[in-house]
Amino acid sequence: MAYRRTATVQARLDAQRETVLRSAMELLAERGYSGCSMAAVAERAGIATGSLYQHFAGKTDLSVELFRTVVTHEVEAVTAAAARWSDPRRRATAVLETFAARALQSPRLAYALLAEPADAAVDAERLVFRRTFRDLLAAQIAAGVDSGLLPEQDPGLTAAALVGAVGEALVGPLAAGSPPDEVLPALTVFILRAMGAPAATPVDPLEGEA
Repeated sequence: MAYRRTATVQARLDAQRETVLRSAMELLAERGYSGCSMAAVAERAGIATGSLYQHFAGKTDLSVELFRTVVTHEVEAVTAAAARWSDPRRRATAVLETFAARALQSPRLAYALLAEPADAAVDAERLVFRRTFRDLLAAQIAAGVDSGLLPEQDPGLTAAALVGAVGEALVGPLAAGSPPDEVLPALTVFILRAMGAPAATPVDPLEGEA
C-alpha cells in the first residue's frame, strides 16, 4: 500500500515550503540569485539543507518558483494600481509607474528580476514576465484607442516596446540607487508620448478615479 501523508504532515510541509520561499525572497532582495544557494536558503529558513530537497529538486527549481512568486506579487500590485483609474491612458501609465516605483524601492530584487545573469530556466520565466506586463499594458492602450483618447496603433507592439524601454531605462537608476521621485516623472512623460497621448494629458488624479 502506498504511503499517504496525513493532513498534519502535509500542513507542516506546506508551512515549511512557505518559509523556504520567504527566506529565498529575502536573500534574493539582499544578494541576488548568486546568493541564493540551497545551503544559504536552508540556513535562512532554519532547516537542514537536505530538507530543502523535499520541496525543490535543486537551485534551478527553487529559482523558477521564486521568480514566479515575486512576479505574481508584482502583477497583483500593478493590476490594483491600474484599477484605481477610469481613464485608460492613466491606467496604462499606472501599470509601468507602479512597477518602476516598486523596483526603485527594492533595487537589488528588481535587478535580479530584470537583468541579473541567471540560468536558462529563469530567462524563460523572464520572457513570461515581460509578456504578462505587455498584455496588461496592451489592454489599457487598446481601451484608449477604442475610446478615441489615443491614436490608432498596434496596442501589443506599443506595449512590448514600452515594457522593454522602461526595463532598460531602470537599469541605471537601480544601480545608482536613485529615488523614485527623480525617475518617475520623466518615465511618465515618456510613456504618454510613446502611446501618442496629447501633451496636456493629466497625470494627477482624474475625475473618474475609483
